[in-house]
Amino acid sequence: MADWADWIGKSETRHDVITPGLLQRFCATIDMPVTDDIPQGLHWCLCLPDAPTAELAEDGHPAKGGFLPPIPLPRRMWASSNVSFEHALQLGDEITRVSTVASIDEKSGKSGDLVFVAFDHETRVGERVAIRERQNIVYREPATTAAPARVAGHETPDLSGWTWQQTIMSSEPLLFRYSALTFNSHRIHYDQPYAMQEEGYPGLVVQGPLMATLLLNLAASELGANRLSSFSFRGQAPAFANAAIYLVCKQEGEAITLAVIGDDGKEIMSAQAAI
Repeated sequence: MADWADWIGKSETRHDVITPGLLQRFCATIDMPVTDDIPQGLHWCLCLPDAPTAELAEDGHPAKGGFLPPIPLPRRMWASSNVSFEHALQLGDEITRVSTVASIDEKSGKSGDLVFVAFDHETRVGERVAIRERQNIVYREPATTAAPARVAGHETPDLSGWTWQQTIMSSEPLLFRYSALTFNSHRIHYDQPYAMQEEGYPGLVVQGPLMATLLLNLAASELGANRLSSFSFRGQAPAFANAAIYLVCKQEGEAITLAVIGDDGKEIMSAQAAI
């Protein structure tokens, strides 16, 4: 076990502004109309890492160092988040985000060694905290073999237990646009040979926060903008490009259960929210 004590509590601060152009591009990416409301989920497009291209690692992520702990495992994925929406963001808001390393845990699983790194993010407007988030990143061992290409299914899963439903085609342009919005150059989202041969996936991988954003948009389409006070999601399995994903939601009182379901009927992402 490595000694990560010196990294716990390390923080960085970034700044941004919510511009009309960002709002328009965000709404165009997920096919929603532009209104005066700032959609929940847009905060993942703010205060982005901006390492120079020359400082990117082979996978397209910024090379380890600086704020990020030097985890000695190459494959990195966003595993889950727990978000508290405390105040709605507004067009023109000047944003400050303070990010802090909260914990680093080493584990062993069926797929080998894993390291989970938790970050606490505070998205602030002036002195007021608008959004709090605990984000969990998982680092994994290298893939041992290249994966065969995935063949998309043609069956529609049984969604009869869900009240609200939406079907999205996870197209390559959708993945590209979301990577552009979030300045995410991780090659698993746009470089199919790399994703298959180097990281062992059967195709391009759909971004976790993109699916979470689509779930937030589904909830907003039924409940209205900025109605959720909390939202948490956990990735259960990867989703891949050029396949249908099924967004589903049901509400019991103030508790809301959401999920992304694949064409095989299995959950890709589970989520919970509250009004």
